[in-house]
Amino acid sequence: MAPSLLVSASQTLAVAGRGGRRRRLVIANSGGAGAPPKLVTFLGKGGSGKTTAAAVAAQYYASEGFKTCLVIQSQDPTAEQLMGCKIGNSLTECAANLSTIKLETSKMLLEPLDRLKKADAQSNLTQGVLEGIVGEELGVLPGMDSISTVLSLQKLLNFLSAGTSSPQGEFDVVVYDCNNTEEFLRLTGATERARSYLKYVRELAEKTDVGRLASPSLLKLIYDSARPNGKTSEGRMSTEIWNEIEQLLEKISLWFTDPSKLACFLVMDPRGSISVSSALRYWGCTIQAGAQICGAFGYAEDPCEAHQEVGEKFLPLSFSSLPFVSADSSPDWGSALSSLNQNTKELLRNTSKVYPSVSFDSAQKSVTLFMPGFDKSEIKLYQYRGGSELLIEAGDQRRIIKLPRSMQGKVGGAKFIDRNLVVSIR
Repeated sequence: MAPSLLVSASQTLAVAGRGGRRRRLVIANSGGAGAPPKLVTFLGKGGSGKTTAAAVAAQYYASEGFKTCLVIQSQDPTAEQLMGCKIGNSLTECAANLSTIKLETSKMLLEPLDRLKKADAQSNLTQGVLEGIVGEELGVLPGMDSISTVLSLQKLLNFLSAGTSSPQGEFDVVVYDCNNTEEFLRLTGATERARSYLKYVRELAEKTDVGRLASPSLLKLIYDSARPNGKTSEGRMSTEIWNEIEQLLEKISLWFTDPSKLACFLVMDPRGSISVSSALRYWGCTIQAGAQICGAFGYAEDPCEAHQEVGEKFLPLSFSSLPFVSADSSPDWGSALSSLNQNTKELLRNTSKVYPSVSFDSAQKSVTLFMPGFDKSEIKLYQYRGGSELLIEAGDQRRIIKLPRSMQGKVGGAKFIDRNLVVSIR
């Protein structure tokens, strides 16, 4: 059986159990409307309604009085048609409590390059070579989009803020319409992966002759260009800077894995088997990336009885429907928002209760990993670091599970039962 699901109020559905029996399962349902998470995004197959879902969510949050920003990263004009305003690369207010912005990497490259030039002018590391680079002439290389996205979201959300109070002008909620689900999953797990790379780069910098010679200047140049928390490298040792970078990466990683800060929702056409299968797959891939899926939405022009049948496939996630909004004409948002059912509103507003993806049983010395969307043949299990951690490979993602000290040891066996990989430790 899967690990238990914590709930405050509940809704039950009868689903088929082993042997054809009917059993009651609990769906998480919030007892009341809470504050929305900081960052909201929708994942699913192309054409499943992700952009429309993002527009509906942004309009809903704004109508509830939350200062909201809809962020798009595509040249597709669908979002502009839905929002009824031109979306540019600077913040534009299109309705009460609602702003929009389009992320264009070619323009976002200019600011970090300018910072790099200023830092280089002080250290003179490149002896003026950087000064000759014209930012407008630079093209976008693969990978630049993700890095630029993180920097832009940091400005809007300030997830590196050390304080608990919100800075003036910070948005209550940012709805990010990602143009590619796989790329967003890479982005979600990027900081945790970067921590691993940082460890090896630091060893090269501190334990090799070339590293000890060149790394201090390069490190300070990069740090002064980024200026995290507004600090500079002046008067600071390399060890202190390395430690701070590692702490910052850890902080961002924890931010992206906190469902109260980042809410990922699945969206699909419940009438299309491929759309549903893709959503199930992305559920498992999101868990592999280190984040959590907080709920699922069905989006179709003609709601049908398939909604309940599809909802059962996504248990224990809450499943609800979104109103159909046509992009062919200016939407009537007043009517669309009034048609939102209570379950949809609660799902958008409260995402703190999520299904646990990993559980440890110290008595049985077993680890249970919830892996929806995968079958046994797609999962590979490795063990490193003297039995202190497991490495799970599935869905083009690798995930490291650190074992509690009392459970560390060699893998004794593994079995795949009811969407769960159960690993026994000797």
